[in-house]
Amino acid sequence: MSRATATLIGFIAVLLWGVLALLTVGSAPTPPFLLNALCFAIGGTLGLIWTAASGGLRQLRAVPSHVYLMGTLGLFGYHALYFSALRLAPAAEASLIAYLWPLLIVLFSGLLPGETLRAGHVLGALVGFAGAALIVTGGVTGFNAAALPGYLLAMACAVTWSSYSVLSRRFGTVPTASVAVFCVASAILSVPLHLMLEDTVWPSAGMGWTSAILLGLGPVGLAFYVWDIGVKRGDIQMLGTASYAAPLLSTVVLILAGVAAPSWSLAVAAILVTGGALLAARASLKGVP
Repeated sequence: MSRATATLIGFIAVLLWGVLALLTVGSAPTPPFLLNALCFAIGGTLGLIWTAASGGLRQLRAVPSHVYLMGTLGLFGYHALYFSALRLAPAAEASLIAYLWPLLIVLFSGLLPGETLRAGHVLGALVGFAGAALIVTGGVTGFNAAALPGYLLAMACAVTWSSYSVLSRRFGTVPTASVAVFCVASAILSVPLHLMLEDTVWPSAGMGWTSAILLGLGPVGLAFYVWDIGVKRGDIQMLGTASYAAPLLSTVVLILAGVAAPSWSLAVAAILVTGGALLAARASLKGVP
């Protein structure tokens, strides 16, 4: 598989995360950790079935335990920290801090062997972050000291996902099928948190269960498998910068579905996110002989 093909496959995850918000809204009022358990269980179980059907179960037994630990901490840790941050800080500000993860991926990737971090990568990621900031906050921010614990959890969230993504590159020989185990373990870990912190409210018949199943199949399922391929074999700096398309796509999808209204900030954000991706792509092309 070529580097360009792997990058395109990885970008499928960004497209899938673009419908995460809409499907999450459709699954209401199911609480976050219960939804987490349901979706990860779907994504993980289907991954294991596919692995068994393709004769890859033997490969899973050969995967070192520390890789399973790292993967589970990445998937489960990101969501647990994100949901906790939203409980302790305003959603817009917490989400903005959490969306530092694409920028951190670009910066951390410079530590990987064989990767060259160029000024265009960093500039593109910063421009993309500015676009994401406009989308998340609508151009208005209101940070306050009382929400500091939530802000810190949101930062830990960003560090967790970016670290998981970059470290995955270091385990490039580990089969992508191992993501199925990460998902199943994340589903299991979500159950006690749900029982301790939430009331059990199952998805409603019809739209609720449809949204939950689609989440498990796509944004909280297939997305992690294709992302694994992208960060292991593709252009990780380009993927990091392009990830800022996720909040842009998410907002556009919500507008098309009639859940959100269009605004001037969305148009400016679209220009910034696109410009950031082009800057990163130009920097990557400089390294192509």
